[in-house]
Amino acid sequence: MLKFYVVSTIMCIFAEKSENDMKYKIKKETKPKLSTFGKYKAVAVHEQTIDSRQICKEAAQRMGTGEGDVYGVMLTLASVVNRHLRNGDRVRLKDWGMLKLEIESEKIGNRHDFSAKKHIRGVRLHFIPESENGSQPLYDGLTFHKDKQSDYEDPLKETTKG
Repeated sequence: MLKFYVVSTIMCIFAEKSENDMKYKIKKETKPKLSTFGKYKAVAVHEQTIDSRQICKEAAQRMGTGEGDVYGVMLTLASVVNRHLRNGDRVRLKDWGMLKLEIESEKIGNRHDFSAKKHIRGVRLHFIPESENGSQPLYDGLTFHKDKQSDYEDPLKETTKG
């Protein structure tokens, strides 16, 4: 029962955010083949990458245990989850969501011509946040503000090359 508590607590820590303020910048679509080419959109600004060491440190502080214990649980959890994903299973983690691998492949006209080696382009990890009565707690209360450091191009400002 203690192991389940530790894993459950770690998953709760991953799902929580200390701040609910997500930064974004405005970016112009630069891919000519897309129908949105030349249009502006918001994209997330990711200021830092939190590594496993930091996650273990924060989890250990919350749990009143050692970082090494949390790290051991995290490594074991990753190994078990990865094994299930690679076997084609969906993995549902309480208070976090569901993970599954999805295949990306070319579309072909005749199913009998399909070859995994020739037509499968890759695999993607798909994450679906936990949902309660149609609401996803991961997104609840999330607010957005424009990053002051971003390279925003004002669409109303005309620039001329001189």
